[in-house]
Amino acid sequence: MLSATDERMFVTKSFLPPLGEYEFYIKKIFENGQLTNQGPLLKELEEKLKTFLGVENFHYVTNGTIAIQLALKALGIEEGEIITTPFSYVATTSSILWERCTPVFVDIEPDNFTIDADKIEAAITPKTKAIIAVHVFGYACNIEKIENIAKKHNIKVIYDAAHAFGSLYKGKSLLSFGDISTCSFHATKLFHTIEGGACIVKDKAISDKLELIKRFGHQGDEHFCLGINAKQSEMNAAMGLANFPYLKEILSNRKRICDLYDSQLQGLIGRPKKQEDIVYNNAYYPVLFKDEKELLAVFAALNEKQIYPRRYFYPSLNKLPYLKDAASCPISEDITKRIACLPLFNDMTDEKVNLVCDILKGSLK
Repeated sequence: MLSATDERMFVTKSFLPPLGEYEFYIKKIFENGQLTNQGPLLKELEEKLKTFLGVENFHYVTNGTIAIQLALKALGIEEGEIITTPFSYVATTSSILWERCTPVFVDIEPDNFTIDADKIEAAITPKTKAIIAVHVFGYACNIEKIENIAKKHNIKVIYDAAHAFGSLYKGKSLLSFGDISTCSFHATKLFHTIEGGACIVKDKAISDKLELIKRFGHQGDEHFCLGINAKQSEMNAAMGLANFPYLKEILSNRKRICDLYDSQLQGLIGRPKKQEDIVYNNAYYPVLFKDEKELLAVFAALNEKQIYPRRYFYPSLNKLPYLKDAASCPISEDITKRIACLPLFNDMTDEKVNLVCDILKGSLK
């Protein structure tokens, strides 16, 4: 039986390839001497990910936060209102604010925690420029309804798909929808490049504009527009290339772990409702407690055994202290107080899953 004192167990653990396989790519960098500026490893990784996802106009950038900022800039959105969700990581909101736009929060669905598409249209005003919806935990937003609303009102759709790498909707990558989808390859994600992100752009002209913006807005000595530095390094691309061959194994292992959690916890605790037509990537294992008191009691019991789940997400973003006059979002405000993610990582053993479940079940009793 696993002793809980053998090691601490966090909500996630970064996948690492065999060291020699990472060194293989690092040696290539030392041989060619190119560390950044759209180097050969970056280009190789972009092509592999484009093929894996079945998408075009793919941009590998420094992180998932700057990917959202690039998306707004490339779509020409520099002011105005952005309809978005209060249930996400803070980067979704901070990217909007950083680009001098105003987040307008629309409450979430109670079953899968994505933005409630039925409430979006009522929030549209003459100042609305875009919708930024989040595929929370890798579950799909109501894509058809969101895109119909956007078309009707001539506004843009950006999907924050930071959690959605590997999820499919109606046979297509979740990253293939919207005017632009953004992704994160942070070290905590199921596929990572230590730090990293991506923009997947529907329109080729917008894609070409984003390509300029991410590289200071110039080609050689000819300057075309205002830009920033969102280029990714060859060192990060090397980690992505070393991790890439293990993608199927990672997805399979995560499904095995989630299936075991399901078998142990079914009927004992709340879980998101998976939509029809989705192949889920098992990016997270969120659970919903009956109230915050129960959540905190379970956390205390797990922490005592050096097991550390995480509150994904808290607080509801409309409650951030630096926002003024944000609308009430009662469903999100309720969910954020009683939702958490249990430990889930590639080499998590059945023994560890059982330990988490045993402690959780004991606390719930």
